[in-house]
Amino acid sequence: MWIPTEHEKYGVVIASFRGTVPYGLSLEIGDTVQILEKCDGWYRGFALKNPNIKGIFPSSYVHLKNACVKNKGQFEMVIPTEDSVITEMTSTLRDWGTMWKQLYVRNEGDLFHRLWHIMNEILDLRRQVLVGHLTHDRMKDVKRHITARLDWGNEQLGLDLVPRKEYAMVDPEDISITELYRLMEHRHRKKDTPVQASSHHLFIQMKSLMCSNLGEELEVIFSLFDSKENRPISERFFLRLNRNGLPKAPDKPERHCSLFVDLGSSELRKDIYITVHIIRIGRMGAGEKKNACSVQYRRPFGCAVLSIADLLTGETKDDLILKVYMCNTESEWYQIHENIIKKLNARYNLTGSNAGLAVSLQLLHGDIEQIRREYSSVFSHGVSITRKLGFSNIIMPGEMRNDLYITIERGEFEKGGKSVARNVEVTMFIVDSSGQTLKDFISFGSGEPPASEYHSFVLYHNNSPRWSELLKLPIPVDKFRGAHIRFEFRHCSTKEKGEKKLFGFSFVPLMQEDGRTLPDGTHELIVHKCEENTNLQDTTRYLKLPFSKGIFLGNNNQAMKATKESFWITSFLCSTKLTQNGDMLDLLKWRTHPDKITGCLSKLKEIDGSEIVKFLQDTLDTLFGILDENSQKYGSKVFDSLVHIINLLQDSKFHHFKPVMDTYIESHFAGALAYRDLIKVLKWYVDRITEAERQEHIQEVLKAQEYIFKYIVQSRRLFSLATGGQNEEEFRCCIQELLMSVRFFLSQESKGSGALSQSQAVFLSSFPAVYSELLKLFDVREVANLVQDTLGSLPTIMHVDDSLQAIKLQCIGKTVESQLYTNPDSRYILLPVVLHHLHIHLQEQKDLIMCARILSNVFCLIKKNSSEKSVLEEIDVIVASLLDILLRTILEITSRPQPSGSTMRLQFQDVTGEFVACLLSLLRQMTDRHYQQLLDSFNTKEELRDFLLQIFTVFRILIRPEMFPKDWTVMRLVANNVIITTVLYLSDALRKNFLNENFDYKIWDSYFYLAVIFINQLCLQLEMFTPSKKKKVLEKYGDMRVTMGCEIFSMWQNLGEHKLHFIPALIGPFLEVTLIPQPDLRNVMIPIFHDMMDWEQRRSGNFKQVEAKLIDKLDSLMSEGKGDETYRELFNSIIPLFGPYPSLLKKIERETWRESGVSLIATVTRLMERLLDYRDCMKMGEVDGKKIGCTVSLLNFYKTELNKEEMYIRYIHKLYDLHLKAQNFTEAAYTLLLYDELLEWSDRPLREFLTYPMQTEWQRKEHLHLTIIQNFDRGKCWENGIILCRKIAEQYESYYDYRNLSKMRMMEASLYDKIMDQQRLEPEFFRVGFYGKKFPFFLRNKEFVCRGHDYERLEAFQQRMLNEFPHAIAMQHANQPDETIFQAEAQYLQIYAVTPIPESQEVLQREGVPDNIKSFYKVNHIWKFRYDRPFHKGTKDKENEFKSLWVERTSLYLVQSLPGISRWFEVEKREVVEMSPLENAIEVLENKNQQLKTLISQCQTRQMQNINPLTMCLNGVIDAAVNGGVSRYQEAFFVKEYILSHPEDGEKIARLRELMLEQAQILEFGLAVHEKFVPQDMRPLHKKLVDQFFVMKSSLGIQEFSACIQASPVHFPNGSPRVCRNSAPASMSPDGTRVIPRRSPLSYPAVNRYSSSSLSSQASAEVSNITGQSESSDEVFNMQPSPSTSSLSSTHSASPNVTSSAPSSARASPLLSDKHKHSRENSCLSPRERPCSAIYPTPVEPSQRMLFNHIGDGALPRSDPNLSAPEKAVNPTPSSWSLDSGKEAKNMSDSGKLISPPVPPRPTQTASPARHTTSISPSPAGRSPLKGSVQSFTPSPVEYHSPGLISNSPVLSGSYSSGISSLSRCSTSETSGFENQVNEQAAPVSVPSYGGPGPEEPVRKESKTPPPYSVYERTLRRPVPLPHSLSIPVTSEPPALPPKPLTARAGHLENGTRRTEPGPRPRPLPRKVSQL
Repeated sequence: MWIPTEHEKYGVVIASFRGTVPYGLSLEIGDTVQILEKCDGWYRGFALKNPNIKGIFPSSYVHLKNACVKNKGQFEMVIPTEDSVITEMTSTLRDWGTMWKQLYVRNEGDLFHRLWHIMNEILDLRRQVLVGHLTHDRMKDVKRHITARLDWGNEQLGLDLVPRKEYAMVDPEDISITELYRLMEHRHRKKDTPVQASSHHLFIQMKSLMCSNLGEELEVIFSLFDSKENRPISERFFLRLNRNGLPKAPDKPERHCSLFVDLGSSELRKDIYITVHIIRIGRMGAGEKKNACSVQYRRPFGCAVLSIADLLTGETKDDLILKVYMCNTESEWYQIHENIIKKLNARYNLTGSNAGLAVSLQLLHGDIEQIRREYSSVFSHGVSITRKLGFSNIIMPGEMRNDLYITIERGEFEKGGKSVARNVEVTMFIVDSSGQTLKDFISFGSGEPPASEYHSFVLYHNNSPRWSELLKLPIPVDKFRGAHIRFEFRHCSTKEKGEKKLFGFSFVPLMQEDGRTLPDGTHELIVHKCEENTNLQDTTRYLKLPFSKGIFLGNNNQAMKATKESFWITSFLCSTKLTQNGDMLDLLKWRTHPDKITGCLSKLKEIDGSEIVKFLQDTLDTLFGILDENSQKYGSKVFDSLVHIINLLQDSKFHHFKPVMDTYIESHFAGALAYRDLIKVLKWYVDRITEAERQEHIQEVLKAQEYIFKYIVQSRRLFSLATGGQNEEEFRCCIQELLMSVRFFLSQESKGSGALSQSQAVFLSSFPAVYSELLKLFDVREVANLVQDTLGSLPTIMHVDDSLQAIKLQCIGKTVESQLYTNPDSRYILLPVVLHHLHIHLQEQKDLIMCARILSNVFCLIKKNSSEKSVLEEIDVIVASLLDILLRTILEITSRPQPSGSTMRLQFQDVTGEFVACLLSLLRQMTDRHYQQLLDSFNTKEELRDFLLQIFTVFRILIRPEMFPKDWTVMRLVANNVIITTVLYLSDALRKNFLNENFDYKIWDSYFYLAVIFINQLCLQLEMFTPSKKKKVLEKYGDMRVTMGCEIFSMWQNLGEHKLHFIPALIGPFLEVTLIPQPDLRNVMIPIFHDMMDWEQRRSGNFKQVEAKLIDKLDSLMSEGKGDETYRELFNSIIPLFGPYPSLLKKIERETWRESGVSLIATVTRLMERLLDYRDCMKMGEVDGKKIGCTVSLLNFYKTELNKEEMYIRYIHKLYDLHLKAQNFTEAAYTLLLYDELLEWSDRPLREFLTYPMQTEWQRKEHLHLTIIQNFDRGKCWENGIILCRKIAEQYESYYDYRNLSKMRMMEASLYDKIMDQQRLEPEFFRVGFYGKKFPFFLRNKEFVCRGHDYERLEAFQQRMLNEFPHAIAMQHANQPDETIFQAEAQYLQIYAVTPIPESQEVLQREGVPDNIKSFYKVNHIWKFRYDRPFHKGTKDKENEFKSLWVERTSLYLVQSLPGISRWFEVEKREVVEMSPLENAIEVLENKNQQLKTLISQCQTRQMQNINPLTMCLNGVIDAAVNGGVSRYQEAFFVKEYILSHPEDGEKIARLRELMLEQAQILEFGLAVHEKFVPQDMRPLHKKLVDQFFVMKSSLGIQEFSACIQASPVHFPNGSPRVCRNSAPASMSPDGTRVIPRRSPLSYPAVNRYSSSSLSSQASAEVSNITGQSESSDEVFNMQPSPSTSSLSSTHSASPNVTSSAPSSARASPLLSDKHKHSRENSCLSPRERPCSAIYPTPVEPSQRMLFNHIGDGALPRSDPNLSAPEKAVNPTPSSWSLDSGKEAKNMSDSGKLISPPVPPRPTQTASPARHTTSISPSPAGRSPLKGSVQSFTPSPVEYHSPGLISNSPVLSGSYSSGISSLSRCSTSETSGFENQVNEQAAPVSVPSYGGPGPEEPVRKESKTPPPYSVYERTLRRPVPLPHSLSIPVTSEPPALPPKPLTARAGHLENGTRRTEPGPRPRPLPRKVSQL
């Protein structure tokens, strides 16, 4: 049976349990569980990480832990009773665990590893705490370490700051908010600004002296030197180096490491230097021979200095190399460091050996104990301590020192009978009173043990040596008396013996006879002469002699003689036991000289403070002894002396001695009667304050009042103890009288002089310290009343001295902090005074920092739930006095501009934060009763209104994110909890007082605004929290957003008809609230929108306002990152999620206005879809297609669906910026053009908008024009720039602004130059399909055509797309996907290359137009693209695949032409048609024939540099034909079965036959041309070709051409409407300019170029690369490509030799072997199709030709469902092979958009609409897809070309080589590169193009040299049969302009009239598969 547990409530899982039993709960090791019931070794409960799932688990798997249970029963809460630090550690480590793994994923390796170490460290410390074996101190230390590490980790991971008290987490509910604020701030400060240490230490480690020629031992002496005061400020650090320059005792770190301790902050400045003096020990001269002298001397070597400021810049531990200098003259050695510091270069130079001193230096900050802890390794290894000279800044009581510092300064000596000066060495000894030398009391410096004697260094030949060597003599006090120092002077000989001869001595006693020590300062000692062998051991012989010139009194002559020689030393005593001060000694011995007492007391003030504190207790005993002796006589003097000593202890240097005085008062003070005299004198002083002229002394007295009261109280207690409490009343009276005097003096106002107010200030600053003393003798209430009276007597007028006001507040502050105030009884008495003063100050906005501190302290004492009566009363008082002023203060300080200085700003934030904490504390303490009283206290509605507005405004300020630091979530949640509680109280007042007739819009608006920003706060968005944090917040506060949301809803419902005031103003704010992903909140808020729509409908009959506001706000909010996918769905279904409310859509559907309502919802949903996509895209780093596409989608939506111009323009500029960032300059220009089109050339003023200033519309349009031109220029789209130049030039011209007009014309000219001179790359085009639901909305299940980047091939493009969509799967086929792919929850990309179809062919077909110009029209303004896919229909004949090989031709029409505002546009329509095998064969032959003609023409006109391309093409066709090429077609289509089964194909079969015969004719002529130009080494190949050609002819059954083809002297136009007339290249002769109609580049819907898709897998580029020829035929290498090879799979490119300017697609075609690997499934890897040249036309009758011309010149077709693909061919063109007429025909078709083209002018012709799509006759107007003027062939027998294009000649391959495969791809120049070469050759003959049809005779250009064919005829030795159509009559007529097109032409086209004259046989339409 399951029994509820009593004690087993909480446990930790110690083994994982899978929970396989029924009702089992699966648990992992480490989980914590709460246990509910138990039964036979099983528990039932839940894991705390998932409390919703309950189950059973074995009790043995759980380790029980102690816990206390709150709220017993069903909803009980279990809290473990373990140490709170452990609990925090456990939960924190769990949170870190998940985040730590994320660091690894995000590749933040550094933090990952650091955190890992910290976590391990914390776990280790946790074990120590749990084991529980730590001492109390160690436990504290461990907890400190743990919390420091937890805080560090939280900070690094961006988690919240945890408020702690003594290492334990604090529950904010258990302390007041002000205290919480202080704890947070303390932790924040600790983290933020490390406290500046007042004490600093310099660590020095000597590494080595680097020098080339040492060889001697060295002494190195470090010290700190103050260059400002020219004195050393530290003792010396002394170390010895061996002969190699390394420390002598490397194993003893204390000998070569030192810590210079106790440097004050004032000593870290740039004029403090580290000086290093180096002394060598050895021979007198550095270069002497080794055996010259055995005696060692100390000699100067060098000096180095370093400013301490250099160390402040960084904590560098790297070794520093200091340069070592030597003085030029040894006599200046004593000041070498000063010379180096002053940079007196003349006095020193680098040491000869150029030595460097390697040292390690580091500055450490903090007190010495802290340093010992933090750098324990330094101290454990050993380090010597180098002190400052003298006492440190702070003298500690109990510090024992007795150090005498002696500096050996200088000497003046006589020559002593020598011709040169002496080498003097000084030796020093310390001799005690018995004449014995004291051992080991001479310290050369730290790092070296003390010695018994000292030898100075020797200066060579110097009778006035200066040493300046500092020594420390740590002589014990007991040895001081009677001891003296003796200095012996010796001359050091440099002779071989090197002996030292004594010649004199000096001495100085350490103590005078009266007990005073040797005074500090410089002493000139007498040098007593003596013999070399004089024995100085007997001190009595010389001690009687005078020692110093200052006190020389003797008359004896010998002594007088000695005075010529002197020796100077400086002494300085640092002792806590000995004094040099006689006055001090006199005072302490006052009883021996009673008559001197008055004088001694007077002199006390002159004695140095350090002397007094050294003997503090003795001095105090002396004073009170004197007072007891004669209080009448000495009372006042003793009081003054006592005041002096007390104030001395206020000095920071001595304030550590206060405890000494406290101890003295408590334990040693015995003056039981002293209180009377002290009170009397004190009162006397207080009474005199108001009259006294000079207040300085009185102020001294007042300053000392704390200790005076301590003495008074202690004295009174001693008296009471001694007498049993006598005279108690008298004492009280005395104190009362004293305070009466004080009150009188405080209440006085300062008249004129500020001295009185200064005295008042001094009194107030020290008065609070007296309270605790008074409490020792009086009752709490009594003291409180005394204090209240005293503080109450202060004048309250604010114009008095400001400093006094500040002091007054400080006094109040100290009062609140005092022990007196903590008692509730006294607090109630003092509170009114405190509040009164605070109120005054806050009203004046003065001393706010102090006010904030006082208020914080006031609230710290009022705990949260103290419901005691006293507390409630206090709150009453505070609310009445301060709530209003507190709100005003917060408003005031938050509206001020923030100060600029960082410290000031910190202060400013502190004071704001403290006031806010005080306000929150107050509001949290207020109960219903308080709120009721508050609201009742307002007399009028105006007052209440002002109060509510004020408090709402303050709350809005408190909610601001910058109110508290970002990691103060705890503080923010507390603040929000208080705010929501208060708002709930106040909303009642709002409802009761400000509805109906009293309605006040402002206050309601303020309320709603506050509620909205409250809900939107970042710190309340629980979805962003970790699960554990979210759980804690929900447990403590619930979801405050929902509470506030419900409050908004209920308040909104109360408004009634007043709702109209808030429509549409509140739509935005409420919408923002609904964007929060909290279902309950949304359920509450969304119905408000229905309400709004309803009310707006009632008011104005529509809800346009609601709609407009909704859309505007949605845009700004979602781009800020709000909202999510569910929100869109929520709005869309609007909404069956609404719990009690009916769905919004349902609600709307019930209304009369449902249609507009539902439409609004639909619009909003669609907008949201786009906005969500936009936002997701914008999160990406770099600009990619997704971002741009998304912006375009949104921009179009605003334009077309919402018609919101401003939003539209904003997004235009966002898109423009994206394009600029991605360097899409052309697209950027088109984008800006959208804005430009919205503007007129008018003077209408425009407001400031985005980055545009206020200006007129004209100015803005001008600015836009110039920017757009600049972008077109950068995008190399110069033609478009020219049009804009003209437009703006027209404006300048109309305003007569010739200056700008000139500039504009020059700019236009420069653009023309660029067109002609600069190279442009033609981009590839790719079709991309985005399938699957995972794509953004604007791409989902759509297809686009994309303009590739420069040099970007299909593979690169595909890789780029996959990078942009890393989760996408690339589809490996080109078939349309099915519905399963569309609906899949994935991303599929289908990519393949497509061919652009230029809309206007006119420029491309016109002869003589340079390729630089044509290249623009091929790839700009393209609407239509094409893609071919070969397939087999029916059974596949293995012997001849061509029988069943069909081509599926897909045409794609875009919504906008490319390029445009984006690099990609959506496909608007697809058309799919199928081409039969026969049609395919015809197209292949047409293309190959055209290619051959072009090559032959180029060869004749010498446009080719070599003949290889022609050779290879001929070889490919002839060889393949011989081996079965064309014969495959014969087998397939000329057989009887086929003809019978396809009677409708009769004409096509005839056409195929014609083409074969035409090909033979062309080949024959080609061979003739080839023979003329073929080089000698290729003659055998030519012969072979001729032989094979005859074989081919016979295979075709041709004997003589005349039998088959009727000759025509003029030309033979093609008899097929599908023929493409492409112009052959015209070589640019000097006079080859052409007149072309003016037409705007923008007007062309872009001339296209194609991507070759072909079955062939051969690449001409490789061939040409291998052979070194400019053009090549693939068939040379591979005659039998598989016909199944996908037309998408091969990439063809021209030879790099030729195509210097080839675009990306023309580069790097895969090798042949690779290409064969492609299968049909890889169709998406196909390249773009290659354009081809025109094909040979077949001759027709002139009458037919005439009609042809009539019909051909029609509107350019886009697409027509009734038209077959062959019928959508380009117009037939008069063949340029029939040159006898010398004329050419041109068809001018114009798109009719923009008028002025950037081409030379020519009479314009009537243009037909560019995108005309009606059905036309089988011969539509030509649109030649010229990529250059010479077209390449694209080999695909199944290639299907778009209307007007027959560009690709496919390879027809089978099991044997056929004539068709020979036609495959002798591709001529595929890019403009070839034409460029042609142009460079400047061949003189201009060959007319196979251009568009013209109605009249073709025009022929004048040429200066005879046509090539005629030349060839004249030079032929053996006549070759030449086809009639190729005869070339020479003409010299000048070119004529073609007349206007016939007007009848349009009629022909429109009526669809078929021609009746005999003509070419029409072709049947191919079957159309689909039109999408």
